[in-house]
Amino acid sequence: MSNRTNIHDLVVVGGGMAGLTASAFAARAGHSVLLCDKEGTLGGLIHSFERDGFTWDAGIRALEDSGIILPMLESLGISVDFVRSHVSLGIEDRVIPVESPRNLADYAALLEHFFPDSRSDVARIVKVIKRVMKHMDVLYGVENPVFKDLARDRDYVFKKLLPWLGKFLLTIGKINRMAMPVEEYLETLSASRPLIDIIGQHFFKKTPAFFALSYFSLYLDYVYPVGGTGVLPRAMEAYCVAQGVHIKKQTCITAVDPERHTVTDQTGAAYGYRKLLWAADLKTLYRVADIDALRDGRARKKAHERAAALKTPSGGDSVFTLYLAVDIEPAWFAAKSNGHFFYTPSRKGVGRDIHAELEAILAAASSDGEERFRQRAEGWIERYIGSTTFEISIPVLKDAALAPAGKTGLIISVLFDYALCDAARARGWYENLKTLTEECLIRNLDATIYPGLRDAARHRFSYTPLSIARIIGTAEGAITGWAFTNPTMPAVNRMQNVSRSVLTALPDVYQAGQWAYSPSGLPIAILTGKLAADRAMKRLPRTSANVE
Repeated sequence: MSNRTNIHDLVVVGGGMAGLTASAFAARAGHSVLLCDKEGTLGGLIHSFERDGFTWDAGIRALEDSGIILPMLESLGISVDFVRSHVSLGIEDRVIPVESPRNLADYAALLEHFFPDSRSDVARIVKVIKRVMKHMDVLYGVENPVFKDLARDRDYVFKKLLPWLGKFLLTIGKINRMAMPVEEYLETLSASRPLIDIIGQHFFKKTPAFFALSYFSLYLDYVYPVGGTGVLPRAMEAYCVAQGVHIKKQTCITAVDPERHTVTDQTGAAYGYRKLLWAADLKTLYRVADIDALRDGRARKKAHERAAALKTPSGGDSVFTLYLAVDIEPAWFAAKSNGHFFYTPSRKGVGRDIHAELEAILAAASSDGEERFRQRAEGWIERYIGSTTFEISIPVLKDAALAPAGKTGLIISVLFDYALCDAARARGWYENLKTLTEECLIRNLDATIYPGLRDAARHRFSYTPLSIARIIGTAEGAITGWAFTNPTMPAVNRMQNVSRSVLTALPDVYQAGQWAYSPSGLPIAILTGKLAADRAMKRLPRTSANVE
């Protein structure tokens, strides 16, 4: 066993935005911080990369401030240039912009056009969306107080925070009453299955109704860093380095000794900590932690119970993403939509039969022969891609420097099942699955909103849920933490309790990121990173050496 060679006030595992946020604030306060990440690039699901003159975004395509991102940057004194990332919504040959609350009327008209027999249902749904938008105005109506200096900024406290607090407490109760899955909630407003599907398929399975129906507000909040989404974590990393954070990339933590307060990496090197902040996959934490080493019997029992509770819950939905470079001028795409485009090629949507078909394929996968599995999977992929909603990001429409002159890069994503990819890999059909899915995406877009796309395509590549699981290290390739389909949510899921989301069952260990709170996303990752750092710092000496 390696000896513990140094002790840091705080060791942070996971260099996504939660880990970067925690590291930045702890280091600014004068604490010694070690940040470890298993990849060679920090940022996790917030990342940009260049290939053949194009800048591509991996992970999320735009950022919603939610009263968190901009106050966090301002608090740290970090400057990042943003532009608005306007959204468009489209079905078949009709596309509307989402640039102001007035466009909600356009959305209603879009739905009424394709579902004329459900006009009254559309009116009820839009009325609910309007109400949710008002709740969102309250929820994110002020800069999050976690990032404010409340002792010094008295104007903020008395003119903004206190008047807002009462509204917030009233609104939280209304939000909690909309916790049922969005599909079930929509069924109380409409009997039209296609209408319910066309709205509900934008979201993960069993997404809470409030979270789903708030997206019209979130679309209006989208911003995009000039240079690509990866500019944000790079700016955070630069700040951390300037503050003295010791960053170790390509360092995978393979063991945690909560009794001796050490973590060990893949080389056997050990690092001591006073406090540990885990901003990575939670199942991994309890798998690599030596719980039996804890001398305190109650702590040991509590940790074992938590580890057992995390074995069954599954990670949330994942995506298949196609990166496509085409010889078409950006103006051609700009005439059709904004640079962030949610498009559904068919008004039929993904019905229950398509979901049931996938469940049947996966249930029979162990007994079906390879050829039978391949045939069924091929048919399902073609039907699913022809019905589901595409999220299309066009970086060059947000920043003209992100593609070569006269060319356009498209990032095309659809929700996709990890288990199907895993079953294909087990049968040696994984690369075929990728190729087929890529071709289905291109073919559907070529036949609908982007005629001529196939002939203009010059090169392409794709990521699957397996790619995300391998690169990011998340269970089932999840992109937003825990699945809403779990019988019991293994994380805090009420906003009024978010401060407790950073606590773990291990002594002197905190958690942050998409696994700490549900529903998750970038703002929650940043918020829990700050909350976890605050908790840890309260229990650290105010003046400690950088490294002993």
